[in-house]
Amino acid sequence: MNIATTHILNFQAAADRLQHVVNRTPLMYNDALSRRYNCNVYLKREDLQVVRSYKLRGAYNMMSSLRTDQLQHGVVCASAGNHAQGFAYSCKKLNIKGVVFMPIITPNQKVSQTKMFGEGFVEVKLTGDTFDDCAAAAKQYTLEHQMTFIPPFDDLRIIEGQATVGMEIMEDQSEIDYLFVPVGGGGLSAGVGSYFKTFSPKTKIIGVEPEGAPSMTEALKAGKPVILDQIERFVDGAAVKRVGDITFDICKDVLDDMKLVPEGRVCSTILRMYNEDAIVAEPAGVLSIAALDDYASEIKGKNVVCIVSGSNNDIDRMQEIKERSLQYEGLKHYFLIRFAQRPGALKQFVNDVLGANDDITRFEYMQKHNKETGPALVGIELKSKKDYEILIDNLNKHQINYTELSKQDNLFGYLV
Repeated sequence: MNIATTHILNFQAAADRLQHVVNRTPLMYNDALSRRYNCNVYLKREDLQVVRSYKLRGAYNMMSSLRTDQLQHGVVCASAGNHAQGFAYSCKKLNIKGVVFMPIITPNQKVSQTKMFGEGFVEVKLTGDTFDDCAAAAKQYTLEHQMTFIPPFDDLRIIEGQATVGMEIMEDQSEIDYLFVPVGGGGLSAGVGSYFKTFSPKTKIIGVEPEGAPSMTEALKAGKPVILDQIERFVDGAAVKRVGDITFDICKDVLDDMKLVPEGRVCSTILRMYNEDAIVAEPAGVLSIAALDDYASEIKGKNVVCIVSGSNNDIDRMQEIKERSLQYEGLKHYFLIRFAQRPGALKQFVNDVLGANDDITRFEYMQKHNKETGPALVGIELKSKKDYEILIDNLNKHQINYTELSKQDNLFGYLV
């Protein structure tokens, strides 16, 4: 790691500033995961933080480090999620004016949460259709009003604050073989990674990104931050088009490996953690746990820590999460089926094609008069993944005119 950076990052000073502001979240042994992977798995529960994510640490550390005149002029941030809430809570704690820029499409729940944590100290401005538009407006506003911009990750004081997550982990469990860290812009991985490489260099640090937003992975390949043309925004807490310059400079030295996790597996992990442990985590919050499958042989008998980075999960998304999980597990499939325009065609399909445990979960049929066939969109949920081959065999055996929709089809995007 860059030697200069280790001197700039004052971990203890950050911990002192945050001592009476953040929750000291628990490092909890997880029995189910430990049995599944034959090792000792501990979860760092930042989902139990006061604003339900680690983001408060970096925001407050930076804001409390500002000069008096900077505080008097006020602060600005751009965020549609956890950073905005940590920023708002920090404004309230420091008694300073803050302005939060959010995209117009931001769900009302997130706007309300930000205002709640700010308790009158923050003003929310909804601007632009995308985060990039919103961020540009925020920076322009900052210049025009001589305020201070608080970035979500690319600042040493932000990174320093996030590093206190690592400090707390090591205070609770000093012997750690593997540490799995979710990666978005790189603030958490840079901070925690810096701390561990300073005080526990033998620990292997694994950064985890969603498959649809591989910004750090691509940056490491290129040797510098790159802008991704487009990203899948489902794992919103870790979906950025470009990692930070400072965070990249640190992460390239402190990360031992990077792993991409499919969004569907993220969804399956959310549901499993809820059902098995009553943990309500957001998609980015379970990235570290979702990566364990890929390291199952390496971590046997080891001490493993996964950072659960947040729990700001909108309940309205649960149906989508279940849908994505079923598709990833191979239990949900969509077909365009052209039924023969004759009485009994649908009955035959149900009786002869579907298995005893197959369930039609979606059916949209439009009869075409004076046509030989009528198209229908049919969603089928299976009990077991192996039932898929039986279903396809039955479709072919009974000469059903069908097309299976894949993720590459334009229509597929409207189904989830």
